[in-house]
Amino acid sequence: MSSILAWTKAACLLLLASEAFASPIELEKRAVCTAYTLIETRGTGEPQGPSNSFKTMDAAIIAQLAGGTEYNTVYPASIDQNSAKGTADIINQITTGLKSNPNRCFILEGYSQGAAATVDAMSKITGANFDAVKGVFLIGNPHHKSGLACNVDSNGGTTTKNVNGLTVLVGSIPANWVGKTLDVCAYGDGVCDTAHGFGITAQHLSYKSDANVQNQGIKFVLGKLRGT
Repeated sequence: MSSILAWTKAACLLLLASEAFASPIELEKRAVCTAYTLIETRGTGEPQGPSNSFKTMDAAIIAQLAGGTEYNTVYPASIDQNSAKGTADIINQITTGLKSNPNRCFILEGYSQGAAATVDAMSKITGANFDAVKGVFLIGNPHHKSGLACNVDSNGGTTTKNVNGLTVLVGSIPANWVGKTLDVCAYGDGVCDTAHGFGITAQHLSYKSDANVQNQGIKFVLGKLRGT
């Protein structure tokens, strides 16, 4: 009996040791979000509420992983491209959400001007707020910066990896956010791909109906929320 007890104690000590020496990344990967909010920021001219570009993917995400809610960023999304109110609202939703539930996770989603508002928020999201944001999914991002590891095209490829968006000189994804982000830019979308288009092209309006983009978003977000 004493040998069994000794073996049990040894096993417990080994388990504790393995947890103690596990890296933060390894521990994070084990955590599945049981309560999460998809913060969705719409593009220019879309009415207050959900963006058509995220309706399909968000419905699929919430159906496949329990505990999810959606929040539609409140801001004008007007033609003057002043998205400061959207940026402030994104930050406020994370801060207030964590006050009510310190274990809540967040996913940021942004389309067009909404993507710019989201990128502008990144440098202001730090500490516990940064840790709570598990992933960022951007489409048609005017702050798209050439060469980032998070850059993909509509098919998950590299045709827009090395192109810039219209407003890249105003802002871009900070280095510490690249690993959390997927920045999807369709080839020829003149908002995020000024090398092959300019302004609002047909490609800029394609994301909501592109199954490849929607599936990329579903897979990416679920993976981040599940810690895989």
